[in-house]
Amino acid sequence: MNQFVDSIDSCCPETETGENRQQFASDNYAGICPEALQALFAANAGQAHSYGDDEWTRRAADRLREVFETDCDVYFVFNGTAANSLALAALCQSYHSVVCHTLAHAETDECGAPEFFSNGAKLLTVAGEQGKLTPAAIVEAVTRREDIHYPKPKVVTLTQASEVGTVYSPDELQAISATARQYGLRVHMDGARFANAVASLRLSPADLSWRAGVDVLCFGGTKMGLPVGEAVIFFDRRLAEDFAYRCKQAGQLASKMRFLAAPWVGVLENGHWLRHAEHANAMARRLATELARRTDWPLLFPVQSNAVFVQFPPLVEQELRARGWSFYTFIGAGGARLMCGWDMRPATIDHFLRDVDQLSGSSSR
Repeated sequence: MNQFVDSIDSCCPETETGENRQQFASDNYAGICPEALQALFAANAGQAHSYGDDEWTRRAADRLREVFETDCDVYFVFNGTAANSLALAALCQSYHSVVCHTLAHAETDECGAPEFFSNGAKLLTVAGEQGKLTPAAIVEAVTRREDIHYPKPKVVTLTQASEVGTVYSPDELQAISATARQYGLRVHMDGARFANAVASLRLSPADLSWRAGVDVLCFGGTKMGLPVGEAVIFFDRRLAEDFAYRCKQAGQLASKMRFLAAPWVGVLENGHWLRHAEHANAMARRLATELARRTDWPLLFPVQSNAVFVQFPPLVEQELRARGWSFYTFIGAGGARLMCGWDMRPATIDHFLRDVDQLSGSSSR
């Protein structure tokens, strides 16, 4: 761990104060990891074919096939909104519906993009403890109505890791997939933090995706250290028919595709992606453990990936913000979300905990 922290310090030097202080608001705050940056510079050496017909894009796609142990169809797009929305649009028609959790990013934070790109497919939201879907909830949504006046359920989408940082086990994924198959539904996985889920469970990416019944995975790149870009992975190639045209029409076909693909090569080779996710998860566990030891403030969800949800007393929350700390309170079921990125330093957590120590004694006033 010390060697990894040293590499972070050399890659992204900064002080604990000022505008460049590390924050807990989002793992999107983190910079580019050194492996991705090195690959990006290498891809910039000379010319290459455009629109994905280049060696970097082929290498990245082939490396993903190796990671997932299957001959999947791979597409690179600029961001998660496009990845999820275009993937869902490929799985359903305008008169269909998509079953998702009430906290799903597709429902709460995509500005209607899934509905827009599918020409109107409706999101059917269901509740579930710890931010996760259950087979029973899916059945309730699918059987709610069966008449022609109601949008026909066609897809189940789930988030791994969930919006509140919890992780689906293979058994949970298989149960959801079996239920989906029973009702003729496809399974889409929003994997913005898929790397953190793999690191948390210490299982193969295949066991947490296609072997568990997932048809399409949107594998998040930016949160694990890429500058930009997500991978849309179709494990059933038949579902990817004409997907390249969807990407082009949506403005997601990069003319210089090698700059989206090359960072993937950098992080996928030698397991760097998993090492970064393991570090982020470890920092979240450390933060949660110390908060529980030092305060009586409740942790709202199990810490299973790189997110910590805690209920700060109102005065403490106000004072932490006054001291320059940033975190979100609108995500999940209340409380503050403290997110650890791939580059989170132990020193940042120590600094935050010093402020917590100073404030915890007066939190009841």
